[in-house]
Amino acid sequence: MVRDHGKTALIYGGKEISYAELIEHIGSFANLIDSLPDERVLIISENRPEWVYSLYAIWRRGSIAVPVDFMSTPEEVSYIITDAKPKIALCSNQTKEVLEDAIALAQAKLTVINYDEVALPKPYERFFHRDIEDIALLLYTSGTTGAPKGVMLTFRNLFSNIEGVAETGIATKEDSTLAILPFHHSYPLMVTLLVPLHIGATVVFLDKLTPEDILEKLQRYGITILVGVPRLYVLFHKRIKEKLEENLFVKLLFKAMERVKLQPVRRRVFSKVHQVFGGKVKYMVSGGAKLDLQVAEDFTTLGFTVIEGYGLTETSPIVTFNPPDRLKLGSVGLPIKGVQIRLAEDGEVLVKGPNVMKGYWNKPRETEEVIKNGWLYTGDLGEMDEEGYLYIKGRKKELIVLGTGKNIQPEELENLILRSSDLIKEVGILDREGKLHALIYPDLEKVKAKGIVNLEETIKWEVIDPINRQLPDWKRIVGFRLSPTELPKTRLGKLRRFMLPELYEKALEKPKTQEDMSVFTSPEGELIKRYLEKETGKTVLPSHHIELDLGLDSLGKVELLSFLERSFGVSISEEELSKHSTVKELINLVKDRKEHVEIREVSWKEILQETPGYELKDYPFIFRLGRAILNLFFKLYNRIEVEGLENLPKPPFILAPNHASYLDAFVLASVLPGGVAENTYFLGEEVYFRNPVARLFGNLAHVITVNINRDLKNSLRKVAYALKEGKVVVIFPEGARTRTGELMEFKKGVAILSRELNIPIVPVGLQGTYDAWSIYDKLPKPKKIKVRVGKPLYPDEKSYEELTEELREEVGKLLRE
Repeated sequence: MVRDHGKTALIYGGKEISYAELIEHIGSFANLIDSLPDERVLIISENRPEWVYSLYAIWRRGSIAVPVDFMSTPEEVSYIITDAKPKIALCSNQTKEVLEDAIALAQAKLTVINYDEVALPKPYERFFHRDIEDIALLLYTSGTTGAPKGVMLTFRNLFSNIEGVAETGIATKEDSTLAILPFHHSYPLMVTLLVPLHIGATVVFLDKLTPEDILEKLQRYGITILVGVPRLYVLFHKRIKEKLEENLFVKLLFKAMERVKLQPVRRRVFSKVHQVFGGKVKYMVSGGAKLDLQVAEDFTTLGFTVIEGYGLTETSPIVTFNPPDRLKLGSVGLPIKGVQIRLAEDGEVLVKGPNVMKGYWNKPRETEEVIKNGWLYTGDLGEMDEEGYLYIKGRKKELIVLGTGKNIQPEELENLILRSSDLIKEVGILDREGKLHALIYPDLEKVKAKGIVNLEETIKWEVIDPINRQLPDWKRIVGFRLSPTELPKTRLGKLRRFMLPELYEKALEKPKTQEDMSVFTSPEGELIKRYLEKETGKTVLPSHHIELDLGLDSLGKVELLSFLERSFGVSISEEELSKHSTVKELINLVKDRKEHVEIREVSWKEILQETPGYELKDYPFIFRLGRAILNLFFKLYNRIEVEGLENLPKPPFILAPNHASYLDAFVLASVLPGGVAENTYFLGEEVYFRNPVARLFGNLAHVITVNINRDLKNSLRKVAYALKEGKVVVIFPEGARTRTGELMEFKKGVAILSRELNIPIVPVGLQGTYDAWSIYDKLPKPKKIKVRVGKPLYPDEKSYEELTEELREEVGKLLRE
């Protein structure tokens, strides 16, 4: 039990509660809770001093405490009530309704005590004797893979953990910690409550669970030991890195400090960062899940001491802990006092010691499955170094085994993706048909701030693709979807992976909820809703995101903006649309700016008619010279061959080749007949032609610069202008170089231009360019290249989709022949 250390024990809402007061309140609650030895008493409440009083009071009565997540649903609480059969339940105003609903569902009879409604009686003087092997806690697992199980922890289990952590010397009675995480979970219960109160430290409660309140409490109370889960440290890490990136000097200073291994020096250099955290933090303790090594290393560079441990609810919870004076980043440390660990043949971590649970409540078969010959089979995979430090590699059940037999730890790839871009808030890796896919929850505030027009394309080419290029082919992510909602997690931030496959399939669907639909009663709202429902085939809600929920791609957005311009006289840029990306925001923007309201059908013919004048640069002598040099190079180095040039019609027309290599445009320029080549222009992303040298090259090489991601409409208008001027335009329908050598999806932009301008498309198959210089190669290789030109395709009355599919089939045939 708690003893009087003659100082402040708890701080809540600005009020200090001494150890003497704590002991008195425990006695009062022991009088209030009329339970018998071994009866279960349920606690469902947010962190507050009454939670602490209740826990120790339950033990004083000789009863078993059953802490429950205060954010649980009535169904989840009902399950626990049915399973544990408590006689009494303690709650607060915040959880009262959920508890009452749960009791009704369970059809149980419980005495309910509401912290916010009781008057405390005099302290209860009697103590019930408890044996060391008696059950102290019944903790229900978070259920990352299904229904939770009640973990029986004895007083011996808890004392072994308290003593084991205390022996590491991480804290003394002079320290203070912050109760950020909910006490119903074994990790925060042990590290931010039981251990601090055992050694006489001070526990500070939050008023609100926000980063701002955490920092305010750190500064106000000079917290010395910060205890959190990886998600908390990742959040702080992201904010700090963003600030570092804003200042070149600080960024360079950080790089320099990576090489300086003296923590006092680092701490002094980054003293301003430490002041943000209150200036007194001795240790940052992480547990509950694996901490990304890069995050730990970066905080270390900033002068903080990061300590990682490992454990499970079934081990009370701590198994290993990094000794403060012998840290190994990336490791979860050494076994605490009295605990043994070893690895099974498949790498599973096995644990034996006084911290191992008594078993699962009412589940003897499940208990026998995990405890064998005194060893707990944790389900975690690990490695140990020569000094006995443990390294956790992931969960055995979460290991993805591909059809090739290769093993993937999803967490490794998830951390890689999260580190690579601030556009991504959460990500979950899953296996679909033997391939890796990612479900991504984007940071929509960042997306808005950066003016990202086409989020899916941006993540595809600026996040996933660069990562894939670092990885072996079997480890690459072949597909992803954007989730409009946060991914399902436990309260300590672990992904509930068993839910990811279903969510992946439903990623573009949003549950219908009760929303204020009044925005659709205006003429503008009604027309926009009708248009979107017709285009997407979905029921449209005010909160729907134009891209994430309704699935409008870049061409769909151009059509939407043209509809708005014709129907309301409102000119909105694609970048501006990204900042008003929900249906409600868009309707309100249109209402503010409208000049008229009339139904006007939108058509690509009208969009492309408005083609502004564009100067098509031409330097004939230099262009011919460049072509001659290229032709000679490809003949000598790649033994280039070409067939089907007789199929080329009279300009204007579109050349549509597959895109496999850096060489593709140069190969085409070198083999086209002179008269055709000199009238041929190539599309180039303007981002690559911004500096003077690149811009000069683009002008000499017949490049039309476009910005497909931010200004697709004007990009297509530029191309339309060139075609109307009788030119040939080379467009790669895939939009990017293939990453596998196989044809990718064709975009329908080529079909739109062809049909609306009544211009033929000439399919082209480029064979061998992928082998000669793929996106993964640093230099070109002397592989044979063959160019096959197909017969022109005429748009006739084909739909965009039909023409696009026909083009892809023809290019595919040319590659196979």
